[in-house]
Amino acid sequence: MEELSFAVDCMGGDYAPSEIVKGCVLAQKDLGYKIYLVGDEVRINPILKKLGEFNNPDLHVIHAPQTIAMDEPPSAVLKKKESSLYTAGKLVRRGEADGLISAGNTGAVLAVGKFVVGAEEEIERPAIAVALPNPRGKTVLIDVGTNVDSKPKHLLQFAVIGHTYAQEILGVKNPRVGLLSIGEEEGKGNELVKETYPLLKQTRLNFLGNAEGTDIYAGTFDVIVCDGFVGNVILKASESLGLAVVSMIKEEIKKSLLARVGAVFLLPALNRFRKKADFTEYGGIPLLGARKPVIITHGKANAKAIRNAIGVAGDFLTKDFNRKLVENIRMLIPQEAKI
Repeated sequence: MEELSFAVDCMGGDYAPSEIVKGCVLAQKDLGYKIYLVGDEVRINPILKKLGEFNNPDLHVIHAPQTIAMDEPPSAVLKKKESSLYTAGKLVRRGEADGLISAGNTGAVLAVGKFVVGAEEEIERPAIAVALPNPRGKTVLIDVGTNVDSKPKHLLQFAVIGHTYAQEILGVKNPRVGLLSIGEEEGKGNELVKETYPLLKQTRLNFLGNAEGTDIYAGTFDVIVCDGFVGNVILKASESLGLAVVSMIKEEIKKSLLARVGAVFLLPALNRFRKKADFTEYGGIPLLGARKPVIITHGKANAKAIRNAIGVAGDFLTKDFNRKLVENIRMLIPQEAKI
């Protein structure tokens, strides 16, 4: 495979551009990729000089004077054609870069992914998947925010996209697929779920039926399919719960000497748990079904998170994810299920 290159939106995120640039430098050193640092060169160049990387030919600054604020509507990016995010998307669309990474406005990144980078052949709507930890590994939840109004045919494709992600990226041989509902019995759920269920039964997926909310972190399924509205609520509630649990544990430890002593012995286990839940370890979440990798990382991304997000984008290319996804769409969904 030829040398890979990635366009990084250096102006998106709470710690832009400093941490983003540092992450690009780390990625170039560790992974050997060519990185396009897209943003305000007046702010980016001094950081590169300070890091001693200003003359690195594999770190190429692309000047883009505009930025997209975190509170701007997603559509704003399609009008700000000189923004760092839109410019990075154009580099990918033109084939000058092999993927896009941004810690900026999530809605704007999705807009660029869908309308500038574009969707892969056979994919009607790209979707975001997130790999949530369970006692035995990971549960892929898809979609978690891209499509808040989905149709049965979209959920059908989401199932195949999630299956491919679990199989090719997470290494699950025959992913168990479930459809999120309010009960495990067939016939439970809203109209969207009821209409999607028979379509999934017709596929060649390892479809095990309805999944309930209790299955998400139990490891009962490898892939759980839902529309983006429900998935986004679950994702944000999970993030909030994780922060609340850590905060409550800290408060309880402070209450007694015995608890503080016990915490010393629990510290290794707590650190392992923290690492499982730490977004910087995973880098970012992918927009699956886009023509090239689009990785959305956390708004509070530091250099480590950016480095790892670039690594995630590289994995999708080296594992030939998109080709296998298109093959699965054609192979796993019979003609009678395509509506």
